[in-house]
Amino acid sequence: MSHTVEKIGGTSMSRLSELRETLFIGDREPSDIYNRIFVVSAFAGITNLLLEHKKSGELGVYALFANADSNHEWQDALDGVAEAMKSAHREILSHGGDIQQADMFVEDRILGARNCLIDLQRLCSYGHFRLPEHMGHIRELLSGLGEAHSAFVTTLMLQRHGVEARLVDLTGWRDEGDVSLEARITDAFKGIDPATEMPIVTGYAQCVEGLMREFDRGYSEITFSHLAALTGAREAIIHKEFHLSSADPKLVGVDAVRKLGRTNYDVADQLSNMGMEAIHPNAAKTLRQAGVPLRVTNAFEPGDPGTLIDDQAADGSAAEIVTGLEIVTLEVFEQDMVGVKGYDVGILEILKRHNVRIVSKVSNANTITHYLDASLKTMRRVERDISKLFPAAEIATRRQAVVSVIGRDLRGLSILSRGLRAIAEAGFEAIGASQGPRNVDVQFLIERDALEAVIKTLHSTLIEEATAPQLSRAA
Repeated sequence: MSHTVEKIGGTSMSRLSELRETLFIGDREPSDIYNRIFVVSAFAGITNLLLEHKKSGELGVYALFANADSNHEWQDALDGVAEAMKSAHREILSHGGDIQQADMFVEDRILGARNCLIDLQRLCSYGHFRLPEHMGHIRELLSGLGEAHSAFVTTLMLQRHGVEARLVDLTGWRDEGDVSLEARITDAFKGIDPATEMPIVTGYAQCVEGLMREFDRGYSEITFSHLAALTGAREAIIHKEFHLSSADPKLVGVDAVRKLGRTNYDVADQLSNMGMEAIHPNAAKTLRQAGVPLRVTNAFEPGDPGTLIDDQAADGSAAEIVTGLEIVTLEVFEQDMVGVKGYDVGILEILKRHNVRIVSKVSNANTITHYLDASLKTMRRVERDISKLFPAAEIATRRQAVVSVIGRDLRGLSILSRGLRAIAEAGFEAIGASQGPRNVDVQFLIERDALEAVIKTLHSTLIEEATAPQLSRAA
């Protein structure tokens, strides 16, 4: 097939009116509007209100319901979601009839969710039923509300402007029976011809695999990647509000960054590990195995091809990205660890139990150190459990940071030694550094307050200076 599957994130979705003029329609000929399938996220902030705030942890409907002593807080929060949804689509829709339809859609879904939660509370008032056993389903139910709303609004907007847009609701609202993700997508696309209509697809899909259980907030990219693979897309495209660049332009300067232009899935995986996702690693795996290349573009610069991510090796060695992450260092020391098995497995089981993401790890004869993306509150629980398992161990946690230099092929560039020298010359200290044999990333452990400065330093030394001669010749 000749179609593309394209995903729009929540931040970009909140600028939907602009996207109509740049991405969906713009100055395209009618024939160029179609053969594109769009997967949409919820409008910015809506999923935070439904579940919990992704960064601050502020409680949303789900969290309030889970911890409810009464119905008051979660029901008020659900009312707040309804108002936020209505406010979002009133910024986009201008026709009174469309606004009315969107309002009715929100009211129906919110009422349905409210009745479901109330009925579940009543059911669980009987001793044979336990609310915790159903919380996973509740999280799935609530997650789908945001994407269903944004997809419905997008469809209305496009239809109003003459596009043959078609809502494809994968959320399983009021569906009976359980189906797999593949079956959900395959059944939904029966009778749909992307050449003559534009499918607008919910980023959330209800399925037996349980997207929230497996991938939590990364579910929309899982839907996107499976849709691209199952429909044989020639290309999968993620539209962001920025280009995939060599560093954060807000940090190193707009004039200093380099748009990647092309990279591969190895680099995408490393970015994900550093919390700077070009795409969820499981979604990348699906595309990679299906042979579907991924393109990351700036949604508001439609004439720019963005960055192509595929499975090809680099033409030559080069550092491509410098990025960093605040982490917590967990150090477990025990003299009796030497030559004894079980310590590593035990620590990993505890980290998994507390849903702690591991960024990196080093070990020696009597010490195992993990660099973790976790809150201090979670780490206190981790420390407690490790102390119970290994009472003689000395456990230390520190708030530090990791800066990673990433590229498809870093061989022959002496990134480790040049990076250490640049950090020292800038007046900072690298507490540790590591480089794997695959030569796709080099990591530097530093104090947290040096994070931004070290990123700037390494970007200047390893990317700006490396590309400066080339740029001057081109000029």
